[in-house]
Parts: sequence; C-alpha cells; structure tokens
Amino acid sequence: MQTQANTDTRSSVAVIGAGVVGLCTALQAQRKGYRVTLVDRGEPGKGASFGNAGYLATELIDPLSKPETIQRAPRMLLDPNGPLALPIRYLHRSLPWLLRFLAAAKPEQVEQSRRGLRQLNGEAIDAWKRTLQDVDGSDHLQKSGYLLVWESASRRREAAEHSRYLQSWGIESVLVEADRIAELEPALSTTVSHALFFPNAYQVRDPYLLCQHLFRVFEARGGRFVQQSIDSLNADARQVTLTGPKETLVCDKAIVCTGAWSKSLINMAGLDVPLEAERGYHLTLHGRTAMLNRPVGSAERHFVMSPVASGLRSVGFTEIGGLRAAPFERRFKTLLRHSQALIPELKRLSMKKSEWMGHRPTLPDSLPVISRHPAYSNLLFAFGNQHLGLTQAAITAEVVVSLLCGETPAIDPQPYRVDRFTKA
Repeated sequence: MQTQANTDTRSSVAVIGAGVVGLCTALQAQRKGYRVTLVDRGEPGKGASFGNAGYLATELIDPLSKPETIQRAPRMLLDPNGPLALPIRYLHRSLPWLLRFLAAAKPEQVEQSRRGLRQLNGEAIDAWKRTLQDVDGSDHLQKSGYLLVWESASRRREAAEHSRYLQSWGIESVLVEADRIAELEPALSTTVSHALFFPNAYQVRDPYLLCQHLFRVFEARGGRFVQQSIDSLNADARQVTLTGPKETLVCDKAIVCTGAWSKSLINMAGLDVPLEAERGYHLTLHGRTAMLNRPVGSAERHFVMSPVASGLRSVGFTEIGGLRAAPFERRFKTLLRHSQALIPELKRLSMKKSEWMGHRPTLPDSLPVISRHPAYSNLLFAFGNQHLGLTQAAITAEVVVSLLCGETPAIDPQPYRVDRFTKA
C-alpha cells in the first residue's frame, strides 16, 4: 500500500469488508504471501455475520426462487406472523429485483442455481476445517447435528420425500419420530410430530467470537485494519485506488467483500448487479444455551433456534426492505412466540434478551458473486451469499484467492461470475 512507509516488497491486497467472508479472504490472501489491508466502516464481525445462527446449513441447496416458493408467497405475505415480508414503503425500489427473482424460478435457472449451491456447500465444511486448523481455532467448529421439525403429523410424507430428495444429492438425513426427538431434544414441545435428523451437520460456537478470533490472527500475522468507508474506487491494469475519509489506499489488487453494501462499489467499478438487502432478524435469550443440544429448524414456522455461546438464538424472516429502514418490532415478538411454542419452558422463565436486525446480500438466483472484474483482473469480488454467508465463507475465500493468484480453483467458478446478469 502506498500509504504504508515500509520496505515490504510483497504484492499488496486490500480486502474491503470485515465480515466473516472478508476475514476468511484476508487470511487466505496472507497464506498466499500477500500483504493485506482490511477495510471496513464498522468493526470486524459486526455486520450480517454477527447475527447468524451459527449453523452451517450445507443441506440448503435449493435457490430461494423456485416455482414452489412463488406459489406459496401470497399466503406467506398475508400471514402477519409469516416468514416473508415486502414493506410497502420500499416496494417501488424492490420491484425490479422482485421481477428478476420471479424470472429466476424458470426450471433451467433453478437447476443451475441448485448445482452452484451444492458445489459450494459440498466443500464448505472441509474448507472451514482447513481455515480453523491454520489459525488454531478448530474448537470453534462443532459436529452438532441438526434437527428439522414438523408439528403437523399430516406432513410426514413431505418430510420423507424431502429426505429422499436430499439423499439423491448425497446429503444424509434420517426421518425420526416423537420418541427419538424427545431423546435428542428433551426441551422440545410434545406437539412436534416428526423430524429429519442430519447427523453430519456442523455449527460454530458463536459467529461473533469466531470473527474475533479470525481478526486477532489476521493482525498477529501483520495484517492492517483501516476503519473507514470507501468513497471512491478506481481500477486500472496496474493498481486499484480506494479513497476514504481517513486515507487513500493504493494497492496492487483489491477484493470487494462488503455483502449487502457491495452495490455502490460495484457501480464505481463500472458494473451493475441486481443485489438486494434481505433483512433478517434474531432474538437471543441470554443464558439459555443449554435448552437445546444442537440447532433446530421449523419446517412450518420457517425459523431456526440455535445454542450459541451467548445464549439461545432464534433467527428468521425474509424481508426485502433495503438498508435504511428501522427494524419492525413485531418481528422480534413473532420470533419469541415461535420459540415459546417449540420450547414451552420459555413461557415460564424470566430472561434477559437482545434483539438484532441485519442485512443479507441476496441476488435473484441465490448464487454469490465470486469473480474477477471482466476488464481488470486485479479487482475481484466475493459477496452475495444470502442466507449462507457463514456456511460458505471459507470456501468462498479459497475460490476468490485462487482467482487472485491466477490458480485454478478447486471448484468451477463460472456460475458465480459478476457479469452473469448482463444481457448479451
């Protein structure tokens, strides 16, 4: 970096964005011998990464846009406690994205997205193991298993069909009944009829603690952190210049990992992508970690409860509402109501709780961007992992840094091109 007065002759890289994807990317670039500066307007790990359930959801290989989802959308929108919301005040802004989302439900696009998600998710756990072993942080990753529950006995066939479908993609799950559920999760309500148990599922102890660990290692290895926004980005064949209110960074290469805030930087680079901020909510009941042994998802209530270091965390909602609006308080009340329905003991306990709303970076086809700039090979992108940012962070970092180094990635990067939305 030009702003650093040192004699280090290593090639310099700026990683913009200090969420879990940016942190993994910065560390991976360090491993490859680059001198890395991490840039973020906020504190490391305090964006969307902070509110994650901590569950590595590798079984989620279906894109958000598919015919079944489109058919169910009106009913979900009309349900005041439903998982989907389109705030009226933002609808005029979200409409172009929604039209592209509807178009992405075409069978050929759904299949392409499914294969792209399976490719990333299939490598996600091994990539995390490599990352955490390298930073002496393997204790952050736990083979916990995952339970996806149904309360309606009439939907047992749905669960069995879903299990067979996942098996066809090499994802193991077991249909279990109420007695086995009670052994796995004694605190769950007896209204739970059946579930799919995923024995090979993993979670992290706490997403924010993980990010803090990654950041400490990054700094210990000589990485530099600049807390500022980026007001302008200019790239040419030789270098990338990033201008902010504190300083101007001139680097050999740069990688944009700014999640839902990536659109303005993409535009500065002369590109456009249909990126939308999908707002997600979480409620953490502090000191209640022991109430569950593993993450539990509800197929009918469309939310996940997970034991993390800070407490019992409930996460849910898909709200296409942009970056600026305040959270809706009723979402937190709904999360509490759902949590109490599945864990009745929560109704009888007094507890300290905290609320949070964050922004997931979501593209119409549910695939991230992991790509070089089509004109400038020294400017790269890694963003748009929607609900799977934590799950895919380590493998995303490996792929984008392979592209940075001119190496062949372990997986095919073609489905994640930044210019895939550009019409010929």
